[in-house]
This record gives sequence, structure tokens and C-alpha cells, in this order.
Amino acid sequence: MEGGKFTKKQLMSIKMTSPYSASFTGCSFMYSEFNMLLPLLMDENAEVRIKQEIQEHKYLKVNTEAASKRVLAEFKKRYYAVPKGFWTWYLTLSEQAQKAALLYVLLKTYLLLFELHTGTTVRKWHSVNRMLGTNDIMGAYYEIAARDEFVDSWTDQTRRKLVSSYITILCQCGMMDRVTGMLSQIKLNPSDYSWYLNNGEGWFLEACLLYPYEIDEIKQSL
Repeated sequence: MEGGKFTKKQLMSIKMTSPYSASFTGCSFMYSEFNMLLPLLMDENAEVRIKQEIQEHKYLKVNTEAASKRVLAEFKKRYYAVPKGFWTWYLTLSEQAQKAALLYVLLKTYLLLFELHTGTTVRKWHSVNRMLGTNDIMGAYYEIAARDEFVDSWTDQTRRKLVSSYITILCQCGMMDRVTGMLSQIKLNPSDYSWYLNNGEGWFLEACLLYPYEIDEIKQSL
């Protein structure tokens, strides 16, 4: 995944000190697959059931045990990035609200995604041109790379995969049209934003591209 600017030992050292990761590119959004695996993650015998899934591929349709292990490792990161009570609430939501909630989880799990989103997508939404392109995302990536050696060490292939994965996430949660690149708000019922507001995560409403007056209206309705 990384380039050849450093020795293996040096690369491991800067990787350990970096808060960033591109591991989300290995499984992107995967809404349906995550929902199938969520009961396993919530189970009191989660570790046992996950090990079984890695071997049996009952839910994940992947070719190898190694691929299954990688995907499940990312799903575990996402599951534990938020409080357990979040997932109980998540199960009560509509599909559209669940996809928004999964975007929230991804932004909480991966700092790189959070910074790309707030530094590119949210900024673009408040500009004259609301079409998001590869160059916009790469520009935000290079800003991060300029201050982090590990991110700067990634190969062109990793960078392209990162951009592609982020665009897929935006499209699948309903925030971007893949053909035109046009951004759009995630508009839900006010109650679908309640968990974020009640748990000090109101920033996510802005991440959904809502305007301040819309956020105030939602707060007043709850």
C-alpha cells in the first residue's frame, strides 16, 4: 500500500505514530454486508461467531479466508467506534437513516475520512460550485500528506483507491450523484437526528450538509 521512500523499519515507525489509515478502502461502505454481520457483532459470543464467519463465509461472499478476515477487522473497528447503545437505536431506523448513520460511523472510525469530508465535501457544499470531483478530494489528501509522513508515503494506486472509495461512500449514502458529481443534503425525519443531538454529536448534521437554520428547526422540533 505504501511507497518506497522509507525502509520497512522506518515505515513501521511512522505508521505507528500516524493517526491516519486507508484501511477503509478494503471494504468501503458495504451497507448490506454490514447489516448482515451486525447481529454477530452485537452477540455476547461475538468473537466466537466472527471466527466462525471467517472460516465459513456464511454471510460475506468473499473468495478467501484472508479477505474475510480483513473485512471483518474493519467491521469490528466500525462497531466499536461508537457506543453500544447507538446500534440498538440504529436497528430502529429506516434504510435511508441507517445509511446516514453508517456514514457517521465511518467518519468516527477513520480520521482521514473525517478530514476529507469536512475539508472537501462540506466546504464544497457551501461554495458556488457544488460538484465534487477527483481533483477536489486529491487536493484535500495532499493537504493531509503535507503534514503526515505516513500518508505522504502512500503510492499512487493507494491514493486512487482512496478517492474511489470515498466517492463510493458518498454515493451510497445518498450525498452525491456518481454521474454528475453533484452533492445533495441528507434529509431525514427530525427524530432520525435525535441520537446525534442527544449525545453531543450535533456536528454530524452539518456533515449531512444541513444549513444552520435547518439544524435549528430540527432541534426545536425534538
